[in-house]
Amino acid sequence: MGAIVEVTSPTFDEAVLEQSYQMPVVIDFYAQWCGPCQMLKPLLEKLTQEYEFTLAKVDIDHNPELARIYQVEGVPDVKVAVKGEIFSGFVGMLDETQLRSFLAQLNLKSHFDEARADLAAIRGSGDMVQLQAKYAELLQQFPDRPQLLLDAAQFYLAQGEFDSAIALLDRIDPLQKPYGEQAQAVRSLMAFHQTIATLTPDSEADELYLAGAKAAIAGDYETGLEQFLALVKCDRKYRADAGRKSMLTLFNLLGNDHALTQTYRKKLMQTLY
Repeated sequence: MGAIVEVTSPTFDEAVLEQSYQMPVVIDFYAQWCGPCQMLKPLLEKLTQEYEFTLAKVDIDHNPELARIYQVEGVPDVKVAVKGEIFSGFVGMLDETQLRSFLAQLNLKSHFDEARADLAAIRGSGDMVQLQAKYAELLQQFPDRPQLLLDAAQFYLAQGEFDSAIALLDRIDPLQKPYGEQAQAVRSLMAFHQTIATLTPDSEADELYLAGAKAAIAGDYETGLEQFLALVKCDRKYRADAGRKSMLTLFNLLGNDHALTQTYRKKLMQTLY
């Protein structure tokens, strides 16, 4: 976890330059009257809870000499201090994704990303009790991270705990891209549970759909996509085009940039046309 300090001319050397020998210092030159500054402020403050850096805020109207020394011509102007030296950062507003990329360029690692790596390791061990405990811990620590909410919802869904999964999905803004679409895709996975519970296979199409549904629920999306693609090839009309629709659900869940989405979207197009 980082820190947040309000810096003035008399405190600049100690709060910024000296502190930069301990950890990077992100210097936010701002003004109270600046709209983009007020939008950037909460994003930077939020990220100090996840990354190891000090956020030093400098009001240029109260500290014009600092603005002059560091050639601040427009705000917000964000600079970086490392080991006593100050480097240019960016001028203007960045969204959260862009800010995370900026911090990554400073070789700063997100505690959240490290926690997700721990989750992946536990998931690989197959210890479901430990995995559930870790999700509970992280949901308390990062209650508003949509990616964590999605991951946890899929975990609870796989365990058959539908109410817990739905409660987590309800916390995701349906208009927030891409998470809103992914949340809807997770809701669609619930239909697969119903299929598994009620479908008694008596055809090749039934077998393919059932295998795809089981794989999707288990998080084995490549196998799920492969089975649903085989279903498209086997019987396009099965359950009102269920093979293609199921693939689209998994595409939405994975996101357009995921390698599996790109690979199987191309395969689906080749099959259809």
